[in-house]
Amino acid sequence: MTRSWLLTMVGVAALGGCDSGITPPPDPSTISLDAQLRAGIGNWGVVPIGVMPPQNPAQVELGRALFFDKILSGNRDVACATCHAVGSALGDGRSLAIGTGGVGLGTARTLGQGRQFTARSAPSLLNSGLGMFYLFWDARLSGSDGNFSVDSGLALPPGLPNIIAAQAMIPVLNRREMRGEPGDRDVFGNPNELARFGDHQNAEIWNAAMDRLLAISEYVSLFGAAFPGTSRPRFEHAARALATFQMQSFTTTRSPFDRYLDRDDGALTPAQKRGGILFFGRAVCSSCHNGPFLGAQSFANVGAPQIGPGGRKEPPLDLGRGEQERSAFYRFAFRVAPLRNVELTAPYFHSGAYPTLEAVVRHYNNVPAALRNYDPSQIAPELRSLYRDDAATIDAVLATLDGRLRRPLDLSDTEIGEVVAFLKALTDPGARTLQTLVPPRVPSGLPVGN
Repeated sequence: MTRSWLLTMVGVAALGGCDSGITPPPDPSTISLDAQLRAGIGNWGVVPIGVMPPQNPAQVELGRALFFDKILSGNRDVACATCHAVGSALGDGRSLAIGTGGVGLGTARTLGQGRQFTARSAPSLLNSGLGMFYLFWDARLSGSDGNFSVDSGLALPPGLPNIIAAQAMIPVLNRREMRGEPGDRDVFGNPNELARFGDHQNAEIWNAAMDRLLAISEYVSLFGAAFPGTSRPRFEHAARALATFQMQSFTTTRSPFDRYLDRDDGALTPAQKRGGILFFGRAVCSSCHNGPFLGAQSFANVGAPQIGPGGRKEPPLDLGRGEQERSAFYRFAFRVAPLRNVELTAPYFHSGAYPTLEAVVRHYNNVPAALRNYDPSQIAPELRSLYRDDAATIDAVLATLDGRLRRPLDLSDTEIGEVVAFLKALTDPGARTLQTLVPPRVPSGLPVGN
């Protein structure tokens, strides 16, 4: 607003007109920070998020057991909680996730012999149950109200109640994440029966995973309580329970920003308010990060560095949304991440390229320069050889860069710090203390928390 007003006044002065009939906008210095910030927020569909309604307790109990139980992985060595750890804000704190065959948790996790990193970082599951339209970094899962589309061509069973249940059907099919490779043996030395199926035998894989669960009497009881009257539960029942647990346990809606949206002017500091004014204004953050979740509603090429083994289409490049779309417009476009609790979910971008929020804002301040001058020392040593720093890759990424990011934002160091301060105001204190969700044991008897 300030820049456009100055341009208007320069034009008026150049014409020599003092009585132009134009009513100048108010001087921003005379408007309170709250008035400026609330005016900016009002343009972008940002509303308070209500408390999650209570969920079916029997389904929550079953979902909790399934989330932490390694029995769903082919080799019985990884659980959902391995890559979505409570100690890492339901991500894993790594640039690229390590699935089956790995050892350890979080940033200390290492690849097993003969294994590869997954193509992308593990996104946090915080607030994932609130009804986002797109899931996964490439937004390949989309939909609402029981109508879901998976761009890979995977056929999901009908009747899934929400997108989180739809998502829960997918990781058990992925060889690198959970299922394992042909010939694998599990932690007990037994053949991995989930890995022997072909990559398109999805129904057979889901049925085999359920055979494992229903061979355990405690799971039979848990499924019976969660879904009474069901003669033989199917894997979609497991997915529904996982979704119910996540909705009940991973929803955090009382950040300082949430309180500010509820008309508490004292919930944000002056620096956070100035950062919010930039976020919803000159820094153009809100042109992508808008709506109730401050993101998750679209995809864009933001010039993120290419790190990792790449996608299926043009390895070692990861085309993101371009893995599904034929149009060149979508090359290197990824889902716009939701920003609530973003302070806790480092490292950032699909490739985990940046370890701090300040580094991310500096990237956006001048995207072409940031990509051309990216410093790979920001990522773990074992990943640096997977950084694609050749001119052809960088030029290819910049060729379809989102038009809003082609020019520098010209934020000062002070302004960058204020934007970061605002982003930290999106953290719900409850998201810092998730350890109480970990059960002391799981029905399979496999170890929890390692």
